[in-house]
Amino acid sequence: MQSIELFLKDEAATLQLGEDLALALKPGDCLALSGDLGAGKSTLARALLRAMADDDTLEVPSPTFTLVQSYDLRIPIAHFDLYRLADVSELEELGFDEALAAGICLVEWPENAQAALPKVKIDASFVHSGDGRTITFSGDAAALARIQRSLAIRTFLVNAGWGQAKRRHLSGDASARAYERIITAGQPMRILMDSARHTPGPILQDGKYYQQLAHIAEDVVPFVAVANDIRAKGFCAPEVYKSDLESGILLIEDLGSTGILDDGGDPIAERYLESVRVLSHLHALPVTQTVQLSATLRHHIPDFDRTAMKIETSLLIDWYLPWKRGETASDAERASYLAVWDGLINLLASAEKKLLLRDFHSPNIIWRGERKGFDRIGIIDFQDAMIGPTAYDVASITQDARVTIEPALRERMLSLYCSERHRLGSFDEALFRRDWHLMSAQRNCKLAGIWVRLMQRDGKPFYMRHMPRTFAYLQTALQHEALEPLRDWCRMAGILDGSSHQT
Repeated sequence: MQSIELFLKDEAATLQLGEDLALALKPGDCLALSGDLGAGKSTLARALLRAMADDDTLEVPSPTFTLVQSYDLRIPIAHFDLYRLADVSELEELGFDEALAAGICLVEWPENAQAALPKVKIDASFVHSGDGRTITFSGDAAALARIQRSLAIRTFLVNAGWGQAKRRHLSGDASARAYERIITAGQPMRILMDSARHTPGPILQDGKYYQQLAHIAEDVVPFVAVANDIRAKGFCAPEVYKSDLESGILLIEDLGSTGILDDGGDPIAERYLESVRVLSHLHALPVTQTVQLSATLRHHIPDFDRTAMKIETSLLIDWYLPWKRGETASDAERASYLAVWDGLINLLASAEKKLLLRDFHSPNIIWRGERKGFDRIGIIDFQDAMIGPTAYDVASITQDARVTIEPALRERMLSLYCSERHRLGSFDEALFRRDWHLMSAQRNCKLAGIWVRLMQRDGKPFYMRHMPRTFAYLQTALQHEALEPLRDWCRMAGILDGSSHQT
Protein backbone atom coordinates (compact mmCIF):
# COMPACT_ATOMS: atom_id res chain seq x y z
CA MET A 1 0.00 0.00 0.00
CA GLN A 2 1.61 3.27 -1.16
CA SER A 3 -0.98 5.85 -0.12
CA ILE A 4 -4.55 6.45 1.05
CA GLU A 5 -6.49 9.41 -0.33
CA LEU A 6 -9.68 10.71 1.29
CA PHE A 7 -11.99 13.60 0.52
CA LEU A 8 -13.26 15.39 3.63
CA LYS A 9 -16.33 17.37 2.69
CA ASP A 10 -16.58 19.38 5.90
CA GLU A 11 -15.32 19.77 9.45
CA ALA A 12 -17.54 16.92 10.68
CA ALA A 13 -15.75 14.55 8.29
CA THR A 14 -12.40 15.74 9.63
CA LEU A 15 -13.53 15.17 13.22
CA GLN A 16 -14.71 11.66 12.35
CA LEU A 17 -11.38 10.88 10.69
CA GLY A 18 -9.66 11.93 13.92
CA GLU A 19 -11.72 9.32 15.78
CA ASP A 20 -10.83 6.66 13.24
CA LEU A 21 -7.11 7.51 13.46
CA ALA A 22 -7.21 7.29 17.27
CA LEU A 23 -8.04 3.60 16.88
CA ALA A 24 -5.35 2.98 14.25
CA LEU A 25 -2.24 4.60 15.74
CA LYS A 26 0.01 2.85 18.23
CA PRO A 27 3.11 3.73 20.31
CA GLY A 28 6.06 4.64 18.12
CA ASP A 29 3.95 6.24 15.37
CA CYS A 30 4.89 9.67 14.08
CA LEU A 31 2.03 11.36 12.21
CA ALA A 32 3.35 14.33 10.19
CA LEU A 33 0.54 16.76 9.23
CA SER A 34 1.37 19.14 6.39
CA GLY A 35 -0.71 21.67 4.46
CA ASP A 36 -1.57 25.35 4.22
CA LEU A 37 -2.94 27.42 7.07
CA GLY A 38 -6.56 26.51 7.67
CA ALA A 39 -6.29 23.19 5.85
CA GLY A 40 -7.50 21.22 8.87
CA LYS A 41 -4.31 19.97 10.51
CA SER A 42 -5.16 21.32 13.97
CA THR A 43 -8.79 20.22 13.66
CA LEU A 44 -7.69 16.66 12.93
CA ALA A 45 -5.13 16.66 15.75
CA ARG A 46 -7.70 17.99 18.23
CA ALA A 47 -10.26 15.33 17.23
CA LEU A 48 -7.69 12.58 17.52
CA LEU A 49 -6.60 13.73 20.99
CA ARG A 50 -10.17 14.02 22.26
CA ALA A 51 -11.06 10.58 20.94
CA MET A 52 -7.95 9.08 22.54
CA ALA A 53 -8.93 10.78 25.82
CA ASP A 54 -12.61 9.81 25.40
CA ASP A 55 -13.37 13.39 26.35
CA ASP A 56 -15.09 15.71 23.86
CA THR A 57 -14.34 18.69 26.10
CA LEU A 58 -10.60 18.05 26.46
CA GLU A 59 -8.74 21.36 26.26
CA VAL A 60 -6.33 21.15 23.33
CA PRO A 61 -4.37 24.40 23.16
CA SER A 62 -2.35 25.16 20.08
CA PRO A 63 1.35 24.42 20.63
CA THR A 64 2.34 27.19 18.19
CA PHE A 65 4.22 29.13 20.87
CA THR A 66 5.21 26.33 23.25
CA LEU A 67 6.16 24.11 20.26
CA VAL A 68 5.00 20.98 22.08
CA GLN A 69 2.05 19.97 24.24
CA SER A 70 2.03 16.58 25.96
CA TYR A 71 -1.00 14.45 26.91
CA ASP A 72 -0.94 11.50 29.30
CA LEU A 73 -3.68 9.42 27.68
CA ARG A 74 -4.37 5.73 26.99
CA ILE A 75 -1.38 6.08 24.69
CA PRO A 76 0.76 9.12 25.58
CA ILE A 77 0.70 11.73 22.79
CA ALA A 78 3.03 14.66 22.17
CA HIS A 79 1.58 17.34 19.86
CA PHE A 80 4.31 19.34 18.13
CA ASP A 81 3.85 22.53 16.10
CA LEU A 82 7.11 23.36 14.33
CA TYR A 83 5.93 26.50 12.53
CA ARG A 84 8.18 28.68 14.71
CA LEU A 85 11.06 26.22 14.98
CA ALA A 86 14.29 28.14 14.55
CA ASP A 87 16.63 25.20 14.02
CA VAL A 88 16.15 21.45 13.70
CA SER A 89 18.47 20.93 16.65
CA GLU A 90 15.71 22.33 18.89
CA LEU A 91 13.70 19.19 18.27
CA GLU A 92 16.09 17.21 20.44
CA GLU A 93 15.76 19.79 23.21
CA LEU A 94 11.97 19.45 23.02
CA GLY A 95 12.30 15.74 23.86
CA PHE A 96 11.03 14.41 20.54
CA ASP A 97 12.90 11.08 20.69
CA GLU A 98 11.73 10.41 24.23
CA ALA A 99 8.13 11.26 23.32
CA LEU A 100 8.22 8.92 20.31
CA ALA A 101 9.66 6.09 22.42
CA ALA A 102 6.86 6.51 24.96
CA GLY A 103 3.91 7.02 22.63
CA ILE A 104 2.69 8.88 19.56
CA CYS A 105 3.98 12.13 18.07
CA LEU A 106 1.67 14.43 16.10
CA VAL A 107 3.74 16.92 14.13
CA GLU A 108 2.35 20.00 12.39
CA TRP A 109 4.61 21.82 9.92
CA PRO A 110 6.97 18.84 9.65
CA GLU A 111 8.69 20.40 6.62
CA ASN A 112 10.57 22.67 9.05
CA ALA A 113 12.43 19.67 10.52
CA GLN A 114 12.33 16.90 7.93
CA ALA A 115 15.97 15.97 8.50
CA ALA A 116 15.33 15.34 12.19
CA LEU A 117 12.11 13.37 11.85
CA PRO A 118 12.18 9.56 11.69
CA LYS A 119 12.44 8.02 8.24
CA VAL A 120 9.63 5.62 9.13
CA LYS A 121 6.59 7.82 9.71
CA ILE A 122 3.09 8.57 8.42
CA ASP A 123 2.79 11.63 6.22
CA ALA A 124 -0.65 13.25 6.03
CA SER A 125 -0.88 15.96 3.39
CA PHE A 126 -3.89 18.34 3.32
CA VAL A 127 -4.96 20.14 0.14
CA HIS A 128 -8.01 22.41 -0.26
CA SER A 129 -10.47 20.86 -2.69
CA GLY A 130 -13.59 22.89 -3.48
CA ASP A 131 -15.54 23.41 -0.28
CA GLY A 132 -13.68 20.57 1.40
CA ARG A 133 -10.19 19.19 1.49
CA THR A 134 -8.33 16.11 0.34
CA ILE A 135 -5.96 14.32 2.70
CA THR A 136 -3.38 11.84 1.45
CA PHE A 137 -1.65 9.41 3.82
CA SER A 138 1.67 7.93 2.74
CA GLY A 139 4.76 6.43 4.33
CA ASP A 140 5.06 3.43 6.65
CA ALA A 141 3.24 0.51 5.03
CA ALA A 142 2.35 -1.20 8.33
CA ALA A 143 0.80 1.99 9.70
CA LEU A 144 -1.10 2.58 6.46
CA ALA A 145 -2.54 -0.91 6.75
CA ARG A 146 -3.78 -0.09 10.26
CA ILE A 147 -5.35 3.13 9.02
CA GLN A 148 -6.99 1.29 6.13
CA ARG A 149 -8.40 -1.27 8.59
CA SER A 150 -9.88 1.47 10.75
CA LEU A 151 -11.45 3.12 7.71
CA ALA A 152 -12.89 -0.27 6.66
CA ILE A 153 -14.52 -0.53 10.10
CA ARG A 154 -16.09 2.89 9.60
CA THR A 155 -17.45 1.71 6.23
CA PHE A 156 -18.86 -1.38 7.95
CA LEU A 157 -20.64 0.85 10.48
CA VAL A 158 -22.02 3.05 7.69
CA ASN A 159 -23.44 -0.03 5.97
CA ALA A 160 -24.91 -1.20 9.29
CA GLY A 161 -26.68 2.13 9.79
CA TRP A 162 -24.28 3.29 12.48
CA GLY A 163 -22.08 5.55 10.36
CA GLN A 164 -22.31 8.55 12.69
CA ALA A 165 -21.51 6.55 15.82
CA LYS A 166 -18.62 7.41 18.08
CA ARG A 167 -15.91 4.77 18.22
CA ARG A 168 -13.94 4.34 21.41
CA HIS A 169 -11.25 1.84 22.35
CA LEU A 170 -12.53 -0.83 24.72
CA SER A 171 -9.81 -3.43 25.02
CA GLY A 172 -7.19 -5.58 23.46
CA ASP A 173 -5.80 -8.76 25.00
CA ALA A 174 -3.09 -11.31 24.51
CA SER A 175 -4.56 -12.14 21.14
CA ALA A 176 -4.81 -10.20 17.87
CA ARG A 177 -8.44 -9.22 18.54
CA ALA A 178 -9.48 -5.71 19.50
CA TYR A 179 -12.79 -4.35 20.76
CA GLU A 180 -14.45 -0.95 20.49
CA ARG A 181 -17.43 0.72 22.10
CA ILE A 182 -19.86 1.96 19.46
CA ILE A 183 -21.96 4.83 20.78
CA THR A 184 -24.97 6.56 19.20
CA ALA A 185 -27.21 8.96 21.11
CA GLY A 186 -30.49 7.37 22.17
CA GLN A 187 -29.34 3.82 21.37
CA PRO A 188 -27.92 1.07 23.57
CA MET A 189 -24.18 0.82 23.25
CA ARG A 190 -22.85 -1.85 20.93
CA ILE A 191 -19.50 -3.64 20.87
CA LEU A 192 -17.44 -3.97 17.73
CA MET A 193 -15.14 -6.96 17.45
CA ASP A 194 -12.18 -6.44 15.13
CA SER A 195 -10.70 -9.84 14.40
CA ALA A 196 -8.99 -10.11 11.04
CA ARG A 197 -8.22 -13.56 9.67
CA HIS A 198 -5.17 -15.17 11.28
CA THR A 199 -1.92 -15.04 9.37
CA PRO A 200 -0.61 -18.62 9.13
CA GLY A 201 2.46 -19.33 11.25
CA PRO A 202 5.36 -21.68 10.57
CA ILE A 203 4.53 -25.29 9.79
CA LEU A 204 5.06 -27.40 12.91
CA GLN A 205 3.82 -30.89 12.05
CA ASP A 206 1.68 -32.76 9.54
CA GLY A 207 1.77 -29.73 7.23
CA LYS A 208 -0.11 -27.60 9.77
CA TYR A 209 0.69 -24.49 11.81
CA TYR A 210 -0.06 -23.89 15.49
CA GLN A 211 -3.57 -22.46 15.09
CA GLN A 212 -4.64 -25.47 13.08
CA LEU A 213 -3.09 -27.99 15.43
CA ALA A 214 -4.53 -26.34 18.55
CA HIS A 215 -7.90 -25.58 16.90
CA ILE A 216 -7.56 -21.82 17.39
CA ALA A 217 -10.24 -19.92 15.46
CA GLU A 218 -8.80 -18.35 12.32
CA ASP A 219 -11.79 -16.13 11.52
CA VAL A 220 -14.99 -14.94 13.22
CA VAL A 221 -17.27 -17.73 11.94
CA PRO A 222 -16.70 -19.90 15.07
CA PHE A 223 -17.61 -16.98 17.35
CA VAL A 224 -20.92 -16.43 15.58
CA ALA A 225 -21.69 -20.15 15.52
CA VAL A 226 -20.91 -20.79 19.18
CA ALA A 227 -22.75 -17.62 20.25
CA ASN A 228 -25.83 -18.88 18.42
CA ASP A 229 -25.50 -22.30 20.04
CA ILE A 230 -25.12 -20.91 23.56
CA ARG A 231 -28.10 -18.58 23.11
CA ALA A 232 -30.23 -21.34 21.60
CA LYS A 233 -29.60 -23.44 24.72
CA GLY A 234 -30.95 -20.66 26.96
CA PHE A 235 -27.69 -19.12 28.17
CA CYS A 236 -26.33 -15.60 27.79
CA ALA A 237 -23.90 -14.83 24.96
CA PRO A 238 -23.80 -11.67 22.84
CA GLU A 239 -26.31 -11.35 20.02
CA VAL A 240 -24.59 -10.67 16.71
CA TYR A 241 -26.37 -7.74 15.03
CA LYS A 242 -24.25 -7.26 11.91
CA SER A 243 -21.29 -9.17 10.54
CA ASP A 244 -18.69 -9.12 7.81
CA LEU A 245 -17.42 -12.67 8.14
CA GLU A 246 -14.84 -12.29 5.39
CA SER A 247 -13.27 -9.15 6.88
CA GLY A 248 -13.64 -10.30 10.48
CA ILE A 249 -15.79 -7.46 11.80
CA LEU A 250 -18.79 -8.01 14.07
CA LEU A 251 -21.24 -5.62 15.70
CA ILE A 252 -22.46 -7.41 18.80
CA GLU A 253 -24.52 -6.94 21.94
CA ASP A 254 -22.95 -5.22 24.93
CA LEU A 255 -23.55 -7.55 27.88
CA GLY A 256 -22.24 -5.02 30.39
CA SER A 257 -18.95 -4.21 32.05
CA THR A 258 -19.30 -5.66 35.56
CA GLY A 259 -17.11 -8.68 36.16
CA ILE A 260 -16.93 -11.33 38.86
CA LEU A 261 -14.11 -9.70 40.87
CA ASP A 262 -14.42 -7.01 43.52
CA ASP A 263 -12.75 -3.59 43.30
CA GLY A 264 -9.58 -5.03 44.78
CA GLY A 265 -9.35 -7.75 42.15
CA ASP A 266 -10.45 -10.59 44.43
CA PRO A 267 -13.09 -13.18 43.52
CA ILE A 268 -16.69 -12.58 44.59
CA ALA A 269 -17.85 -16.00 45.73
CA GLU A 270 -21.50 -15.58 44.72
CA ARG A 271 -20.54 -14.73 41.14
CA TYR A 272 -18.08 -17.58 40.81
CA LEU A 273 -20.60 -20.03 42.21
CA GLU A 274 -23.27 -18.83 39.80
CA SER A 275 -20.80 -19.20 36.93
CA VAL A 276 -20.20 -22.81 37.93
CA ARG A 277 -23.96 -23.40 38.14
CA VAL A 278 -24.29 -22.19 34.55
CA LEU A 279 -21.55 -24.62 33.47
CA SER A 280 -23.29 -27.53 35.20
CA HIS A 281 -26.52 -26.89 33.30
CA LEU A 282 -24.74 -26.31 29.99
CA HIS A 283 -22.88 -29.59 30.43
CA ALA A 284 -26.09 -31.47 31.16
CA LEU A 285 -27.42 -30.67 27.66
CA PRO A 286 -26.72 -32.62 24.47
CA VAL A 287 -23.85 -31.44 22.27
CA THR A 288 -24.47 -29.57 19.04
CA GLN A 289 -21.24 -30.15 17.15
CA THR A 290 -22.29 -28.71 13.80
CA VAL A 291 -23.98 -25.29 13.85
CA GLN A 292 -25.83 -24.14 10.73
CA LEU A 293 -25.30 -20.40 10.09
CA SER A 294 -27.01 -20.14 6.74
CA ALA A 295 -28.13 -22.32 3.86
CA THR A 296 -24.54 -22.49 2.65
CA LEU A 297 -22.45 -21.96 5.79
CA ARG A 298 -21.99 -24.23 8.78
CA HIS A 299 -19.38 -24.51 11.51
CA HIS A 300 -18.19 -27.87 12.82
CA ILE A 301 -16.92 -27.43 16.37
CA PRO A 302 -13.62 -29.37 16.53
CA ASP A 303 -12.76 -32.03 19.08
CA PHE A 304 -10.18 -31.35 21.76
CA ASP A 305 -8.13 -34.18 20.34
CA ARG A 306 -4.74 -35.66 21.18
CA THR A 307 -2.91 -33.36 18.76
CA ALA A 308 -4.43 -30.22 20.28
CA MET A 309 -3.75 -31.32 23.86
CA LYS A 310 -0.13 -32.19 23.12
CA ILE A 311 0.66 -29.07 21.09
CA GLU A 312 -0.59 -26.99 24.03
CA THR A 313 1.31 -28.90 26.70
CA SER A 314 4.42 -28.67 24.48
CA LEU A 315 4.50 -24.95 25.31
CA LEU A 316 5.94 -25.85 28.71
CA ILE A 317 8.93 -27.65 27.21
CA ASP A 318 9.30 -25.28 24.23
CA TRP A 319 9.11 -21.97 26.10
CA TYR A 320 9.05 -22.35 29.89
CA LEU A 321 11.82 -24.89 30.34
CA PRO A 322 14.42 -23.05 28.18
CA TRP A 323 13.60 -19.79 29.98
CA LYS A 324 14.03 -21.37 33.41
CA ARG A 325 17.19 -23.35 32.70
CA GLY A 326 18.80 -21.23 30.02
CA GLU A 327 18.99 -24.18 27.62
CA THR A 328 16.56 -26.19 25.55
CA ALA A 329 15.23 -29.57 26.59
CA SER A 330 17.12 -32.60 25.34
CA ASP A 331 15.55 -34.93 22.81
CA ALA A 332 15.20 -37.54 25.55
CA GLU A 333 13.43 -35.10 27.88
CA ARG A 334 11.05 -34.07 25.14
CA ALA A 335 10.27 -37.67 24.20
CA SER A 336 9.64 -38.68 27.80
CA TYR A 337 7.44 -35.63 28.46
CA LEU A 338 5.28 -36.29 25.41
CA ALA A 339 5.07 -39.97 26.32
CA VAL A 340 3.73 -39.02 29.75
CA TRP A 341 1.05 -36.93 28.10
CA ASP A 342 0.16 -39.73 25.70
CA GLY A 343 -0.56 -41.91 28.70
CA LEU A 344 -2.64 -39.23 30.43
CA ILE A 345 -4.61 -38.47 27.29
CA ASN A 346 -5.40 -42.18 26.98
CA LEU A 347 -7.23 -41.92 30.30
CA LEU A 348 -9.54 -39.31 28.81
CA ALA A 349 -11.13 -41.86 26.49
CA SER A 350 -13.67 -42.42 29.29
CA ALA A 351 -14.21 -38.71 30.04
CA GLU A 352 -17.56 -37.00 29.60
CA LYS A 353 -17.28 -34.64 26.62
CA LYS A 354 -19.48 -31.62 25.94
CA LEU A 355 -19.06 -28.03 24.68
CA LEU A 356 -15.71 -26.76 25.98
CA LEU A 357 -15.57 -22.94 26.06
CA ARG A 358 -11.78 -23.02 26.60
CA ASP A 359 -11.24 -19.80 28.58
CA PHE A 360 -14.12 -19.72 31.04
CA HIS A 361 -12.56 -17.49 33.72
CA SER A 362 -12.83 -13.97 35.12
CA PRO A 363 -11.84 -11.89 32.04
CA ASN A 364 -14.55 -13.60 30.00
CA ILE A 365 -17.51 -13.60 32.39
CA ILE A 366 -19.91 -10.66 32.79
CA TRP A 367 -22.00 -10.32 35.95
CA ARG A 368 -25.55 -9.12 35.29
CA GLY A 369 -26.90 -9.03 38.81
CA GLU A 370 -30.11 -7.25 37.84
CA ARG A 371 -31.12 -10.17 35.59
CA LYS A 372 -32.62 -13.50 36.59
CA GLY A 373 -31.57 -17.11 36.18
CA PHE A 374 -28.81 -17.96 33.74
CA ASP A 375 -29.07 -14.48 32.20
CA ARG A 376 -27.06 -13.22 35.18
CA ILE A 377 -23.89 -14.76 33.70
CA GLY A 378 -22.76 -13.30 30.38
CA ILE A 379 -20.31 -15.49 28.48
CA ILE A 380 -17.83 -13.93 26.05
CA ASP A 381 -14.62 -14.92 24.22
CA PHE A 382 -15.53 -18.45 23.19
CA GLN A 383 -14.47 -18.49 19.54
CA ASP A 384 -11.92 -21.23 20.26
CA ALA A 385 -14.55 -23.59 21.70
CA MET A 386 -14.17 -27.31 21.15
CA ILE A 387 -15.91 -30.51 22.15
CA GLY A 388 -13.95 -31.99 25.04
CA PRO A 389 -13.92 -33.01 28.71
CA THR A 390 -16.41 -31.10 30.82
CA ALA A 391 -13.75 -30.97 33.53
CA TYR A 392 -11.68 -28.50 31.46
CA ASP A 393 -13.96 -25.48 31.84
CA VAL A 394 -14.56 -26.32 35.49
CA ALA A 395 -10.78 -26.31 35.98
CA SER A 396 -10.59 -22.95 34.17
CA ILE A 397 -13.00 -21.22 36.56
CA THR A 398 -11.99 -22.99 39.77
CA GLN A 399 -8.31 -22.25 39.04
CA ASP A 400 -8.70 -18.82 37.47
CA ALA A 401 -5.49 -18.00 35.61
CA ARG A 402 -5.76 -14.27 36.40
CA VAL A 403 -6.75 -14.36 40.09
CA THR A 404 -6.00 -16.63 43.02
CA ILE A 405 -8.83 -18.95 44.00
CA GLU A 406 -8.35 -20.15 47.56
CA PRO A 407 -8.87 -23.88 48.24
CA ALA A 408 -12.07 -23.34 50.24
CA LEU A 409 -13.78 -21.47 47.40
CA ARG A 410 -12.47 -23.97 44.87
CA GLU A 411 -14.02 -26.84 46.79
CA ARG A 412 -17.33 -24.96 47.17
CA MET A 413 -17.45 -24.55 43.41
CA LEU A 414 -16.55 -28.16 42.72
CA SER A 415 -19.14 -29.39 45.21
CA LEU A 416 -21.82 -27.15 43.72
CA TYR A 417 -21.03 -28.35 40.20
CA CYS A 418 -21.18 -31.98 41.23
CA SER A 419 -24.40 -31.62 43.22
CA GLU A 420 -26.08 -29.84 40.30
CA ARG A 421 -24.92 -32.51 37.84
CA HIS A 422 -26.22 -35.28 40.13
CA ARG A 423 -29.56 -33.46 40.34
CA LEU A 424 -29.78 -33.06 36.56
CA GLY A 425 -29.14 -36.70 35.67
CA SER A 426 -26.57 -39.49 35.62
CA PHE A 427 -23.13 -38.24 36.63
CA ASP A 428 -19.88 -40.04 37.53
CA GLU A 429 -18.34 -37.75 40.14
CA ALA A 430 -15.21 -39.81 40.77
CA LEU A 431 -14.41 -39.85 37.06
CA PHE A 432 -15.09 -36.14 36.79
CA ARG A 433 -12.80 -35.30 39.70
CA ARG A 434 -9.98 -37.37 38.19
CA ASP A 435 -10.46 -35.55 34.90
CA TRP A 436 -10.50 -32.21 36.73
CA HIS A 437 -6.96 -32.88 37.97
CA LEU A 438 -5.87 -34.00 34.52
CA MET A 439 -7.36 -30.98 32.74
CA SER A 440 -5.93 -28.66 35.39
CA ALA A 441 -2.47 -30.09 34.74
CA GLN A 442 -2.90 -29.77 30.98
CA ARG A 443 -4.10 -26.18 31.21
CA ASN A 444 -1.40 -25.03 33.63
CA CYS A 445 1.42 -26.65 31.65
CA LYS A 446 0.12 -24.71 28.66
CA LEU A 447 -0.15 -21.44 30.62
CA ALA A 448 3.39 -21.68 31.98
CA GLY A 449 4.63 -21.73 28.40
CA ILE A 450 2.25 -19.02 27.24
CA TRP A 451 3.40 -16.53 29.89
CA VAL A 452 7.01 -16.93 28.74
CA ARG A 453 6.04 -16.76 25.07
CA LEU A 454 4.08 -13.56 25.64
CA MET A 455 7.13 -12.05 27.33
CA GLN A 456 9.83 -13.21 24.93
CA ARG A 457 8.07 -13.26 21.56
CA ASP A 458 5.35 -10.65 21.98
CA GLY A 459 7.04 -8.15 24.33
CA LYS A 460 4.37 -8.51 27.04
CA PRO A 461 6.27 -9.25 30.26
CA PHE A 462 3.39 -8.27 32.57
CA TYR A 463 1.78 -11.69 32.09
CA MET A 464 4.69 -13.23 33.99
CA ARG A 465 3.11 -12.04 37.22
CA HIS A 466 0.71 -14.96 36.87
CA MET A 467 3.49 -17.57 36.89
CA PRO A 468 3.57 -18.25 40.67
CA ARG A 469 -0.18 -18.84 40.68
CA THR A 470 0.08 -21.14 37.66
CA PHE A 471 2.60 -23.36 39.42
CA ALA A 472 0.60 -23.38 42.64
CA TYR A 473 -2.37 -24.61 40.63
CA LEU A 474 -0.20 -27.20 38.90
CA GLN A 475 0.97 -28.51 42.27
CA THR A 476 -2.68 -29.01 43.22
CA ALA A 477 -3.40 -30.82 39.97
CA LEU A 478 -0.50 -33.21 40.48
CA GLN A 479 -1.85 -34.45 43.82
CA HIS A 480 -4.12 -37.01 42.15
CA GLU A 481 -2.64 -40.48 41.82
CA ALA A 482 -3.39 -40.55 38.09
CA LEU A 483 -0.95 -37.64 37.63
CA GLU A 484 1.97 -39.44 39.26
CA PRO A 485 3.87 -39.89 35.94
CA LEU A 486 3.72 -36.15 35.24
CA ARG A 487 4.62 -35.31 38.83
CA ASP A 488 7.71 -37.51 38.58
CA TRP A 489 8.71 -35.99 35.25
CA CYS A 490 8.40 -32.44 36.60
CA ARG A 491 10.60 -33.30 39.56
CA MET A 492 13.17 -34.95 37.31
CA ALA A 493 13.20 -31.87 35.04
CA GLY A 494 13.64 -29.59 38.06
CA ILE A 495 10.55 -27.47 37.55
CA LEU A 496 9.02 -28.27 40.92
CA ASP A 497 12.06 -27.44 43.01
CA GLY A 498 10.62 -24.36 44.67
CA SER A 499 12.20 -21.81 42.32
CA SER A 500 10.50 -22.77 39.09
CA HIS A 501 7.94 -20.00 39.22
CA GLN A 502 10.15 -17.11 40.24
CA THR A 503 10.11 -14.23 37.78
